[in-house]
Amino acid sequence: MELSGATWRKSIRSGNNGGNCVEVADNLPEVVGVRDSKDRQGPVLAFAPAAWRAFVRNLTTP
Repeated sequence: MELSGATWRKSIRSGNNGGNCVEVADNLPEVVGVRDSKDRQGPVLAFAPAAWRAFVRNLTTP
């Protein structure tokens, strides 16, 4: 999995106080990466873009 071109971002709801946050890289065509913001060199979870969209859609659906 090639993530060298990934642009990582945190949620705008995440504070800058070192809390428990995740970062998402969704700018790559074939993969969405998710990592721990406190361990940027650590492991990355990889999702197919369609699977990530379904996950996010289900989070925001009441």
